[in-house]
Amino acid sequence: MLHFSRWQTILIWLAVALGVAYAAPNIIPPSYLSSMPSWAPSRPMTLGLDLQGGSHILLQIEKQELIEERIVTTRDDIRRLLREKRIGYTGLTGSGQSVQVRIRDAGQVEEAKEALRELTQPVNSGLFSGGTVTELQLTEPEPGLLRYSLTEEGINYRISSALSQSIEVVSRRVNELGTTEPIIQRQGDDRILVQVPGLQDPQRLKDILGQTAKLTFQMVDQSMPVQEAINGRPPIGTTIKYSVDDPPVPYLIEDRVIVSGENLVDAQATFDQRTNEPVVSFRFDTKGATRFGQATQENVGRLFAIILDDQVISAPQIREPILGGTGQISGSFDVQSANDLAVLLRAGALPATLTIIEERTVGPGLGQDSIDAGKIAAMIGAALVVLFMIAAYGLLGVFAVVALAANVTMIVAILSALGATLTLPGIAGIVLTIGMAVDSSVLIFERIREERAGGRSLIQAVDTGFSKALATIVDANVTTLIAAIILFYLGSGPIRGFAVTLAIGIATTVFTAYTLTRWIVADWVRRRRPKELPRTPLRFVPDGTSIGFMKLRRVTFTLSAIASIAAVALFMTINMNYGIDFKGGSSIEVQSREGPADIGDIRARLSDLNLGEVQVQEFGDPREVLIRVQAQDGGENAEQSVIAKVRGELEDAYEFRRVEVVGPTVSGELARAGTIAVLVSLMAILIYIWLRFEWQFAVGAILATLHDVIMTVGFFVITGIEFNLSSIAAILTIVGYSLNDTVVVYDRVRENLRRFKKMPLPELLNLSMNQTLSRTIMTSVTTLLALAALFVFGGEVIRSFTAAMIFGVVIGTYSSIFIAGPLLILFRMRSTGALGAEQGGDDATGSETTGQLPAK
Repeated sequence: MLHFSRWQTILIWLAVALGVAYAAPNIIPPSYLSSMPSWAPSRPMTLGLDLQGGSHILLQIEKQELIEERIVTTRDDIRRLLREKRIGYTGLTGSGQSVQVRIRDAGQVEEAKEALRELTQPVNSGLFSGGTVTELQLTEPEPGLLRYSLTEEGINYRISSALSQSIEVVSRRVNELGTTEPIIQRQGDDRILVQVPGLQDPQRLKDILGQTAKLTFQMVDQSMPVQEAINGRPPIGTTIKYSVDDPPVPYLIEDRVIVSGENLVDAQATFDQRTNEPVVSFRFDTKGATRFGQATQENVGRLFAIILDDQVISAPQIREPILGGTGQISGSFDVQSANDLAVLLRAGALPATLTIIEERTVGPGLGQDSIDAGKIAAMIGAALVVLFMIAAYGLLGVFAVVALAANVTMIVAILSALGATLTLPGIAGIVLTIGMAVDSSVLIFERIREERAGGRSLIQAVDTGFSKALATIVDANVTTLIAAIILFYLGSGPIRGFAVTLAIGIATTVFTAYTLTRWIVADWVRRRRPKELPRTPLRFVPDGTSIGFMKLRRVTFTLSAIASIAAVALFMTINMNYGIDFKGGSSIEVQSREGPADIGDIRARLSDLNLGEVQVQEFGDPREVLIRVQAQDGGENAEQSVIAKVRGELEDAYEFRRVEVVGPTVSGELARAGTIAVLVSLMAILIYIWLRFEWQFAVGAILATLHDVIMTVGFFVITGIEFNLSSIAAILTIVGYSLNDTVVVYDRVRENLRRFKKMPLPELLNLSMNQTLSRTIMTSVTTLLALAALFVFGGEVIRSFTAAMIFGVVIGTYSSIFIAGPLLILFRMRSTGALGAEQGGDDATGSETTGQLPAK
């Protein structure tokens, strides 16, 4: 185990060197990076929106609107086709997902079906798929009554087509804003995810994405006063529309569209040469120019309306024919609104309305604060862990610190090379990895100490220590990896960033703690030829402890049972303080522009807005305030109205640092996904442990882990800490940590079951617990040191996450000793299989046997 060939040495240090090379761009100034050769690694990590500021917006296409448009189109097509064939009809109506018409003459029914056959013809569903879709299906409920109904595949086809077109339009709009590296991608069947990092004005992005931007030019009907049309009945073929002025001005508009936005080829924000006011100049294509010129030539002296999304922007008088295909839109514009309208017109109209169902916006100031807090927490956590390891292991601790530094460097390198996004929970994952990565080193060093104390020579002790620790390291890290993988696939947003960081950290930990540390120790043994292990300044757990843990099992079982029942009872009665991720609503973090925030004033000002339940509380600093607004009854758009009202009320005195809006659709999905993630991860881990050990170990580990989950839920209930997506990440990490701890103990129990076949199980469990006690305490302390730094210095945003993690580490350490071990006695571990058979077994004096576990 301690021999390394030259090629192995080269590959180990080549991996470390590559890690340094790919991590270096994160600390090298950008000016120097630009001068490096093209083949050299030059891409730093991509920072998430919570670190550099920006907006995360999830848009959903309005399915019902598309259906209604398709029904209107079908009704118009039926009218047109029957009139062309001079077929008499009546009762042409559209409702729900169908249109029906009655043919007056029974003898023309077949002729009508033939005339309308094109409506039921299959359409090509895609360029590459080669399939066809039938959008409308004909039925005849009674003779002469034809009903055309939208098919489910037809609706899905329309939604898919509209979504693809919407992605193109949204991409053009966002790119027109001049932002860097926006992410615009399809999500699911009817959603678009838009992420724009570093955005300075997220409200502008929402305004641009929220407009359909359907532009039309229509004539104003001046045959009667508009007020008379409002009080009575407008003429057939006209509609009353209102302007964007305040108060809005009504206009009687002819339904006939002269030219639409589809005929625009360019639109630019300019200034009117006469008034010097901002306007939008536009230019039509040939078809649009012809239509517009003909309409203005025939209607000199009349008013024509420029209409955007059913609102009249302006209604100028046609003083002379406009034949050049160009014109300008004037109104109450400022420079930015004129520019935004030009952006919308150039990008084109959306095929359907896009509703914001989830929004997470972080201001650039808060993002920088998060980076600074994360750096401080990481440095302090690392320093604490380094000091602790050197104090506990001396020179071996120095070796572990070198491996730990390589570990963190390789995590950063892999994140940079993959282009993965580092989020605030991702930093938490790195800090947590700093604590947990030490576990493998502790396992190895404690095993080496144990082997040396058992009489082996130093070289044999080192060799055997690494060899015996390998299986435990693999088992312990695989259980955590399972939780991370499931968290990635079932989680969303920042949680996936946390899962990616944790999974990468596990892989690099196994390499650095086992392979790299083994090379360093082997090189030290070969060069120095030591006779004894290095002295350690401190000894945290005395050698040869013999604590009777199993004598306390009835007491601990009883206390744990009472605490678990109490936690469940509290959960069922009081319930948790669910965040907006699970119950919908809005969460807004603001910072006073001058002096401490006046919470009473904020509460009073918001209470007049009729927003329902509003919670206002200080958030970390006297200048910072967290505002929570309950989910609104008016659907997804009502949530956005809340943000607009709060912003209008407070923006003069407060800076909006973070905005999160989760609509009812997304909140239900997140709650369901979080629950499934916990259950699926437990099931997957159960199967893994069952395959690696025996069923008693698997069930014992799961029950101990369930105990930890229940106790953590009770912790959330009692403390009132908000339960959100980060809390799900905390619970799943606790699951991984607790299982890691339990698997290490079980691995030693399994080993001792092979060696001491006649030893009573309670004594054997006590022996195993005491043998792993030093490792258990050392790992818990290092992890707690890292989490404590994160809790104190990591910022308010992740404080609840780290508080839950600290509680989880403590309760996980407790359960691995006082719950997982005694469960094996309850399951009568000795009476199953060959583990209880005394075939050639040894006595309890400690002599070894080479017997193997039976095949399952």
